Amino acid sequence: MDILRNKVERSAFGVCAWMADRMGIPRQRVRMYFIYLSCLSLGSSLLFYFFVAFWLNVREYIKEGKHHLIG
Repeated sequence: MDILRNKVERSAFGVCAWMADRMGIPRQRVRMYFIYLSCLSLGSSLLFYFFVAFWLNVREYIKEGKHHLIG
């Protein structure tokens, strides 16, 4: 079950997981708050979610590029 959960988290950008790990709170709580916030803000929090997903993806490419230059 954990393997499936990790695969789904990676394919769904992992934004909530990243935020939860960064703040030191359970991942399920962050996801639940995000769902509530999305409902209350009529989906405008999705813009924030996609921005962070894009930023995390770019950050990974930058790290990967530096690793190839050094190694």
